[in-house]
Amino acid sequence: MIRRSILAAAMSLLTVAALAQTATQPPAATPPVAAPATPKARSDITLAKFQKRREKAIMAADTDGDGKISLLEWEAFQAKRNIKGDPVKSFARLDSNHDGFIDRAELDAFFAKRFARLDKNSDGVLTADELPGHKTAPKQEQ
Repeated sequence: MIRRSILAAAMSLLTVAALAQTATQPPAATPPVAAPATPKARSDITLAKFQKRREKAIMAADTDGDGKISLLEWEAFQAKRNIKGDPVKSFARLDSNHDGFIDRAELDAFFAKRFARLDKNSDGVLTADELPGHKTAPKQEQ
């Protein structure tokens, strides 16, 4: 019986000693763990980049490939994208020279004005907080 008690005490001491030793030793070198991938932050947008993106999207309405958008093409494009509002009014707003077509020059002028309105600090770059829909963007006036 004494042998069992001595054996149990010895085992307890060995366990405590082992735990104490691992607690005082520095952890073994482990390979660094990479941070979880986070979505890439939206980069700042210049006027040229802003115009290029919007122009590319809108010129998709040019179904006949002539480099300009007619009212019929615009109406079909707006219907395909389920855009609310009157396509005739939005077409008239973009067709600044009133020739019945929207061309790249008119789009560039329109988007330059829009860019200037969005660029609140007038630094020539749109940051995430200046873009519509961003959680820190100021609310548009009604």
